Amino acid sequence: MTTTATFGVVGGGWRAEFFVRLAAMLPDRLTLVGAAVRRAESVEPLSRRWQVPVYLSPEELVAKQRPDFVISSVSWDANPEIVATLVESGVRVLSETPPAPDADGLRRLWDRVGGSGAVQVAEQYLLMPGHAARRALVERGVIGQPTSVQISSTHMYHAVSMIRGLLGVGLGPVSVSASRFTAPLVDPLTRDGWTGDDTPKEAATTLATLDFGGGASGLYDFTDNQWHNQLRLRRITIRGSHGEIADDTVVRLAGERTITRSALLRSQLGYDLNLDGYDTEHITFDGEVVYRNPFVGLRLMDEEIAIASMLLATGAWAREEGPAPYPLAQGCQDHLVALAVEESAAKGERVVTGVEPWHGAAGVE
Repeated sequence: MTTTATFGVVGGGWRAEFFVRLAAMLPDRLTLVGAAVRRAESVEPLSRRWQVPVYLSPEELVAKQRPDFVISSVSWDANPEIVATLVESGVRVLSETPPAPDADGLRRLWDRVGGSGAVQVAEQYLLMPGHAARRALVERGVIGQPTSVQISSTHMYHAVSMIRGLLGVGLGPVSVSASRFTAPLVDPLTRDGWTGDDTPKEAATTLATLDFGGGASGLYDFTDNQWHNQLRLRRITIRGSHGEIADDTVVRLAGERTITRSALLRSQLGYDLNLDGYDTEHITFDGEVVYRNPFVGLRLMDEEIAIASMLLATGAWAREEGPAPYPLAQGCQDHLVALAVEESAAKGERVVTGVEPWHGAAGVE
């Protein structure tokens, strides 16, 4: 059964705007009922822009509106207290990434609300169309048992979530060895747009190996501003016992003395004389659809498709109509391993994460 989920937002920054704008495109599935901000001078402008009541505390938002869930979209430092306050107010929560800024903060947050089962983390990368299609192939065993994932695309907890998710590894100790190098690189694009500057500047690249045990490993490769700097290509390789996926190419053992090479092909509407609007339609593998865009007609970019998918999944979970999309335990583990990458790179030595209190979380391996 599909019903409309109600939600509130704590925070009014650029990421919060993503959630609000996408929900407005799905009025039959999601309804924003209110927001909360810290500064009184922000109340009236935000209320006018979002067309909802805006309060000065999360508690008041929950008490007045009783939403199915609330998104905490605030700074790293502020997030743990906001999440805990919301849970203690009796509402389910979707926390921005990361749920806390450091390892001790993750542990304190878990001690306070981990047992509630009321917190999900807004980790959307594996919901992006290309990654979702690759994950579908891995889960159906196309390349056999996944053994190694190499990511050069995004950073920290996002990259770790992709590596762990594609490998299917749990929340146990991880051995991390990282190094950091600097080299000149032109940085023509930032979040704010073109810089107009073609002068090379020193940019740091972090390389790390992640050993999850049992033969499962990851390679982390990230250069400063790689999200926006199009002078650095994004790359992903998923290696398995019977083949590998490299970006959109799949090589595998298909039978006796038979190795095949296939492609993941995206059907993109709007080219040439196709008048259906510029939109991702689906992704196929060997003639079979392995990913279908659930939002055809809204003309969303991949990041928006992923965020909208997370919002709908959270709404279904909050109303007990679907599974938990990304529990707090997963988000804590992702950031813990990401912090180990940073620590190892800074110290120039191996770092091994421990067995944390969220390791035995119900429903999470």
